[in-house]
Formats: sequence, structure tokens, C-alpha cells
Amino acid sequence: MSATSDSMPMFDFSVLREIRSRAALTLKELSAASGVSIAVLSKLERNHSQAEVGTLHKIGAVLGMRATDILTLAEAPLANRKEESRYESSGFSLRSVKYGNADCLHVTGPAGAKVSKPDIHQDDHEICWVLEGKVRVVLPNETHDLAAGQSIQFDAIREHAYESLEDSVFIISHIRKAKRY
Repeated sequence: MSATSDSMPMFDFSVLREIRSRAALTLKELSAASGVSIAVLSKLERNHSQAEVGTLHKIGAVLGMRATDILTLAEAPLANRKEESRYESSGFSLRSVKYGNADCLHVTGPAGAKVSKPDIHQDDHEICWVLEGKVRVVLPNETHDLAAGQSIQFDAIREHAYESLEDSVFIISHIRKAKRY
């Protein structure tokens, strides 16, 4: 959230309350572990104060997060709404939504539809979940025939292909990996 007036804070640190609660920590426990006073933590959680980077670093170290992760959560809106895009590829009809770290595709294909070189991927994990019909997923040295209700996850940077063995509906998700090196 960006500041639009003097009364609106640039960052909303009330997200810290949710993060702390999910970590099953009380204010007193987080204070003791981080060295940040209960008063400062309480002001941040009530969004009555802005945090210094050093303070966020101390809090993040206890919560298993980087200071930049906390800043991103405090700055970001709660939700990011997108409209789908639609396209055709090798006999398949695709509906797609794309976000910074994930792409989701709703795919329909008649029996016999094949794609041997799907769109070029980044270094993603790919998940295919068959909702209806039967789909063949071909990977190097492996072939998997998936029926409705079955799924597979694999490294999308490796060559792979899809084939609808029956009229099929399936979901493909690409999830970005953290940097390998």
C-alpha cells in the first residue's frame, strides 16, 4: 500500500500479528527471542509505528523470514486479482492466469490432442492434475498415464509432452523455484 495522504502509512505492519500468531508466539516470547521490546512490537502490530530495518531483521530472524519479506508483506495488498487469458495450442484450449511466482492453466483437449514442446518455462516445478478424462505425460525416460483425480509433479525445465488419451480437462500449475545457486 502506498501513501496517498499524510494519515495513511506507507507500510501496514499489522501483518506481524498474524505472522506471530501462526508461529504460536506471544508478544512476550517474540520480544525475548528478538530483543525488540514488547511496546515496539505492540505498536507495530497495531500499525501505530513504522519499523526500522534493524528491527525487522531481529523480528525476521526469530520468525524465519528476511526483513525484506516482512516489508513486502507490509506493503503488498492482501490480494492480487487478475483476469484470465485464453488461447489455443496444438489442439488444446487453455485458460491462464499468471502471477509473479506461479502460472495456472485450465486445459481442455479432445482425445488425440498432443503438444510435444509446451511453452518455454522458467526453472519451475510443474504440476498436472487431471479433472476429467485421461492424459499422458511424457518425460525423459518416463511415461505417465493419469486418470481423473490423479496428478504428477516434475521439474518443468526438463523436456516433456502432453497427450489427451480421452477428451480431458486438467490443471497445470507452474511454480517458480527459489534460486538454485
